[in-house]
Parts: sequence; C-alpha cells; structure tokens
Amino acid sequence: RMNGNCAGGTGAFIDQMAIILGVDVDELNRLALAAKQIYPIASRCGVFCKTDIQNLIAKNASREDIAASIFHAVAVQTVITLAHGYEIKSPVLFCGGPLTFIPALRKAFMDYLSLEDKDVILPEQGELLPALGTALAEVEDERIEQLPAIIQWLQTDHQPVNTASGLQPIFDTAEAYREWRERISRHGVKKAELEEGVQDVFIGIDSGSTTTKIVVLDEDSNLLYSFYKNNGGNPIQTVVEGLTRLKDECERKGAVLRIKGSCSTGYGEDLIKAAFQLHSGIIETVAHYMAAQHLDKQVSFILDIGGQDMKAIFVNSGVIDRIEINEACSSGCGSFIETFAKSLGFTPSEFAVRACSSSRPCDLGTRCTVFMNSKVKQVLREGATVDDIAAGLAYSVVKNCLYKVLKLKDVSVLGKHIVVQGGTMRSDAIVRAIEVLTGAEVSRYDCPELMGAFGCALYAMAHQGEETDLSNMLAQAVYTTKSQNCKGCENQCLIQVYRFENGRKYYSGNRCEKVFSNGGASAVKGENAYLYKRKLLFDRQPSTVSKPRLVIGIPRMLNMFEEYPFWHTLFTACGMEVRLSDASNYVNYERNACMVMSDNICFP
Repeated sequence: RMNGNCAGGTGAFIDQMAIILGVDVDELNRLALAAKQIYPIASRCGVFCKTDIQNLIAKNASREDIAASIFHAVAVQTVITLAHGYEIKSPVLFCGGPLTFIPALRKAFMDYLSLEDKDVILPEQGELLPALGTALAEVEDERIEQLPAIIQWLQTDHQPVNTASGLQPIFDTAEAYREWRERISRHGVKKAELEEGVQDVFIGIDSGSTTTKIVVLDEDSNLLYSFYKNNGGNPIQTVVEGLTRLKDECERKGAVLRIKGSCSTGYGEDLIKAAFQLHSGIIETVAHYMAAQHLDKQVSFILDIGGQDMKAIFVNSGVIDRIEINEACSSGCGSFIETFAKSLGFTPSEFAVRACSSSRPCDLGTRCTVFMNSKVKQVLREGATVDDIAAGLAYSVVKNCLYKVLKLKDVSVLGKHIVVQGGTMRSDAIVRAIEVLTGAEVSRYDCPELMGAFGCALYAMAHQGEETDLSNMLAQAVYTTKSQNCKGCENQCLIQVYRFENGRKYYSGNRCEKVFSNGGASAVKGENAYLYKRKLLFDRQPSTVSKPRLVIGIPRMLNMFEEYPFWHTLFTACGMEVRLSDASNYVNYERNACMVMSDNICFP
C-alpha cells in the first residue's frame, strides 16, 4: 500500500517542520529524544502544522516536546494512511532515509505501535533497500557493462527535457517589468510624520496567524506609523514590541499621542483586544473592505491573501455582496510561498524578484505544500531554474485562489476595480500573475500587508472610545497563564488561560466555544446544558431480568447521540441486557484511527 492524495507525514514534511523550528533534521532528532510530553499536532498539512507549532511556542512548550510531537504526528499519520483496517504486527522492517537516519522517528513509531527492540528489523543501509532490490531483480534483457561505460552513458545519453508545459512569462522583458512597476506604484497611502506636540490618533492592529501589523492614523487618515513583523507564535509580545517602538519614536520627536480609538482584527483579534483593552474588534473581511473602499471608492472586488487564509470580497454599489474564503486547504497562502522560498535558500522578496525574471515558468499545478515539494524536485531534475520554479509557484497561488476557492468561470464578475491586499501581495510576481490569468488590471497600494490594520484604524476613527495613551495600553498587557484540560467532551482540549492585569480573561487552544468562550456572554455562568443532555441520553435504568436472553453492545458514537434512548428501551423491553461503550478519548482515537477503511480528511 502507498499513501493516496495526501503526502503529509513524509520526509519532505519533516524537512519543512525543521525549517519552521530553525534547526536541521539532526538537531530536531536530538531535541525529540530529550522530550517529556507529546502534544497533538496536525500532520496532514504543513501549513496547519506550522500553526500548531506556533501555538505551542506561545504556550511556552519546550522545543524538545514540540520536536517529539512532530515525529509522533508523522507516525500516527503514516499508520492511519497505510493501515486502513489492518493491524500492524511484529516483526516490522524499518527502511527508507527518514527511518534509517532519525532515531527519534523510529522511537515514535515503536511507541505508537507498542513495539519493543526485538520486534523491529533495522537493516544496515536501510535507505538503500529499494536500490538493493533493483540490483537483485532478474532482468530479461540482461547486458554486461563495464562501470566506465555506464558512467559515460549517464553523462551523455539524456532524454530531452519536456518544456512544452511552460507557462507564459510573468514579464516578457525587463522593460515590461519596469513599466509595470511605474503603473502599479501610482497607488499609495497618504503619509505624514509624527510631530512635536499633542496629536489625536487612531490605532489599528491586525494580529494574523503568522505576522502582526500595526497602523497609526491621524485625524485626516494620514499614516503616521506602521509596524510589520512575524509574531513567532507570541502575538502579545509582538504587539508590545511594536507599540514600544512607537513610544520610543514619539519620545525622540517630542510627540504626545492621544489615542481616541483603537481596534483589532485577525487571528488574534479577541486576544489582543483583551490584552490591551482596545475599544473594539472587527472581523478581517470588514477591515479589508474599509481599507479598500477608503482608497478606491468604486472598488468592485477585493482579494486578500494572508499567511494561512485567503478572502475574496465581491462589492456591488459600495455594499459587500459576497464573501469567499478558503476552507481546509491552505495551499496558495503566504506560508506556502515562504516555506518554499526558505527551502530553496531565499527570502520571499528575493523569490519574487527571481520569479519576475523567468522566461519559462513551470506548470506546478495547485496541490498542497508537500506534493508541490515533489513536483519542484522533479522539474529541478529536468533542468528547470529557480527563476522558473518561483514563477510557477506564483501562478500556482493565483490558480488555487481563482479556480479552487472562487471556482471562477467568468472574469467579468470581478468588475473593473480590483484591489489586492495582504502580505502575499507584496510579491510583484503574484500580482502580475493575477493580471495574466484574468486579463484585468489590478490595483495594489504601496503597503498591501498593512491593509487589515489600516481598515481597523479607520473603524476606530468612526467608533471612538475613552481616550488613552501608549503607556496605559502597554501597562494593560501584563498577564499570567495556566494550562488546563477542558472536560466538555472527549477531545480533552488543552486550554491556555490568559489572565490580564485589567481583569480580562482569554482562552486559547479550545476547538470550540462550548465551555471556554471569549464572547461577552461567557462571563455569565449557568447550567451546563450539554451535561444535562448527556444524562438524559445515557443515564438509563439497566434491565431487571436476572438472565437476559442476549447482551447487546451499543457504541457511544454517531447517531446514538440521538437514538440511544429508543434502542435501549426496545432491547430492554425485549428482555435483553444493553451495554454502552465508555466515552471516547484522544488515546482511543490515535489507537484505532488506523481501522478507518478510507483516507478521510475530515476524521477529527
């Protein structure tokens, strides 16, 4: 058996996770061997796994535990993908590069499969096992060749590389690129300087999944200050850094800021609002719409591509008409491009420049990060340059958005005033790829990565609150944290509870808001309706028959959460004993997920 569509949990996945932690695979192995705890990590998707890792970093989980959790996730994903209803029994042969060279990965497999050393076969040079099999295979057309002749043949007798699938260049010539840069740079945000004296300002904070953006506007909507940085899994500390820099700059220039409105949005909207006692918080789509509409009153379509999500906003006569966002898959988002750029030794900005120089972009498709990694290696072997790969990835991002997320069939629905936003749109290659594929001109302002925060600041201007200052905002962000397990269901989510000096609380790590909610209503305590429902369903009188005719086992799952009272009553009335399975838990999930017969993306 082989893996199906998903390549999560393969060697390329491990390489990407090492890059995210900033270590090589050997160091990742050393860290994992010193771990004391395992955390649940998504292993199907490199982008989602990156989020889990950043969340663990924010919770002060040790790098050792994170490394071990990565290998554990690989083991679980591999077994689930390959077993499909079969029990894996000893002896087990470990082969291939990752299992040969990474002892921590072998340990993860042995722990998950409950194997001991005597149950495992680890051959010498296990990474060469397929090549050994090839050498031992009987070949009908057998020829005896001398080694020098084989080397000569490999060096000279190459199949011609198929270049027919090359896409249209991002730019035909360097002159075309220069002219395009002149046109796209006509759109800019009005800027002003921090000045000595008192200034009334409005602050917008976009706390994204991978980056934090801060914008400060004056009363005329001029940009006074901006901050943009990767949050490294700690959004509060990143905002503190951004506001501290603003405070230092104000002190140097003698500026005194009166903050008359503040607003947050993004992945960490509620957390940042609670931490810094901001006046308001809004959803990202509204923030991006307000920014785009402020800069182009006739905007008809807004495309925002962030670190892990993409949002398309259709506007009709100044009103949001339709919103589309990506669902489970994050291929084509900012982290997708960043991961590839780093794996090839470039920053995202350098990668974008290389893409604009390509003469024959590679057609890499629109699949996920790990599969794209295989495709990139294939075209490299076929002689493709880094420029061609970078341009091909730019096309992949746009195709994924237009044809998978939007399912676009008619370009005219986008209208004539298309605005692109988000950090990913800092790439000239991606913006130009949109124009090439749609045949339409787009507008990009000179700071697309700040548009979410810019929209927040505009909202803060329209919804002013009690006046405050930077010192007071920074003083609010003192907090303590503690971890606890949610008892709301069998998932037993590990909840991180933030308690701030201002008396506010924030919960992270919860997969739902059934018990731990960051909404205002969560402060009101009431009866646990879910516990009451569970008692109504499952707390039933057992059969009084001393010698039941049959014993019926019923699993506590799926439709039994609705129908159990009926079946229990029916079987009990028929003189049978009904036995209900215990409540499930995460350990049971991992132990038995390999029994699922199909490769199911949705299994929890």
